[in-house]
Amino acid sequence: MSSYSLFCIGNPLLDMQVTSGEELLKKYELKANDAILAEEKHAPIYEEVVKSYQVTYVAGGASQNAARGAAYVLPPNSVVYTGCVGDDELAEQLKAANKREGLQDMYYVKKGEQTGACAVVITGHNRSLVTTLRAAEKFDKAHLSSPEISAVLESAKAYYMEGFFLTHGLESALELSQKASKDAKVFAINLSAPFIPQFFGAQLQQIIPFTDIVIANESEAEAWATANGHATPTDLAAVAKAIAIQPKSNASRPRIVVLTHGAESTVVVTSDAPDAPKIYSVHALKYEDIIDTNGAGDAFAGGFLGAFVSGKSLDECVEAGHKMGAMCVQQVGPQFKWPKIDIL
Repeated sequence: MSSYSLFCIGNPLLDMQVTSGEELLKKYELKANDAILAEEKHAPIYEEVVKSYQVTYVAGGASQNAARGAAYVLPPNSVVYTGCVGDDELAEQLKAANKREGLQDMYYVKKGEQTGACAVVITGHNRSLVTTLRAAEKFDKAHLSSPEISAVLESAKAYYMEGFFLTHGLESALELSQKASKDAKVFAINLSAPFIPQFFGAQLQQIIPFTDIVIANESEAEAWATANGHATPTDLAAVAKAIAIQPKSNASRPRIVVLTHGAESTVVVTSDAPDAPKIYSVHALKYEDIIDTNGAGDAFAGGFLGAFVSGKSLDECVEAGHKMGAMCVQQVGPQFKWPKIDIL
């Protein structure tokens, strides 16, 4: 058993990606750049994309994307990912994708269940995500105590969780984040989508005190600010400061808040210098070089965390995140260039 430096947890999903999906947006009342959980009215979309569109299948799920990104920049067998899958063909496709990327998965497999899926509707440079969790929301906290996962939790320097996991996995999230805080390890969370701070704010606020790194994009940051009564929700530096200075259980380590804004600059604020935001400009790509923005934020998180557990400086972590995000938007879906490019 090698010793892994990063442990990631989330909802494993198989992305079913289609382009030119304007009609789908209209029909299913979707926003061009959004992420939602499927309601009853969205149920037919998964069959419709297979029947009427050319589907690209890509291993997805926010945290799994980030884990693959981190695995890409780190030596082999550095990253472990867990979440709940069914015993079906979708799970096999996920395992194959992870293997190719050098990511070790340790799934909790729920017999007789279907693996989660996400319809990814691409229009121009926007992506609309419609997720049906299926097995993903049946994760059992007991899996964290299994010998396999326990050993990884002891060896890992950092734990990473997507915000989406809070829709069903608060107990597991609390156990992990509190363990990290107690053992002086790093716990990182990605807000993942505006609906997490909007509708799962109570769950999020329970986790924040044990959180060392918070990653979000501009719309998620704005949703957090609005939900928390912040006066200037679009001022990213002010929002980053507000998140950074939330109460923290392990005071020996400053909290790092990283807010991305697509091709605009990335803002970083740390709780030990809340009034000194660092602004990092993004090396913008040409419009025609951008193929697909699905997974770009997760790729950023993967690059950032990979650099972080390698002991790189904050500047280098952001730079690695930017490089991975840029590489991702030039591929179809949350994927990376082969043969591998050295990022760190």
